[in-house]
Amino acid sequence: MEKSERLTPFLILQSFIILGLLAFIFFLPGKWNAYRWAAAIIALPSTFCFLMARYELGRSFSITAQARELVTTGIYSKIRNPIYVFAELIVISFFLVLQRPVLLLIPVAMIPIQIIRAHKEAKVLEAKFGDAYRNYRRRTWF
Repeated sequence: MEKSERLTPFLILQSFIILGLLAFIFFLPGKWNAYRWAAAIIALPSTFCFLMARYELGRSFSITAQARELVTTGIYSKIRNPIYVFAELIVISFFLVLQRPVLLLIPVAMIPIQIIRAHKEAKVLEAKFGDAYRNYRRRTWF
């Protein structure tokens, strides 16, 4: 996939939203305690990895499970669903900075939903790419 095909309007929108969450974590008025430091330490690399994964996926990204292209390079060479993993970590960071531990139940509740979505995607990808996807799945995490 050419670099020009990776930069989509939806990617730009997602980038602004994710960077806005990161700015919220760093610029929210208040003291920097353990919650806030934990949020920053988790959010900064997670934001970078999310945006990198989203860029690598390019036009293959979709809201519903579709099999446009089997992306197996970059971060996808290690993690099959990096967008789910790093989005979850960003959400956790957001709730940590709010310093209301009970809110962490929300991302915990999101985990089964992400797993279900990942399984649906896996079925669609396996149906289209067959052995190539099965081999890829064997050598990657989640």
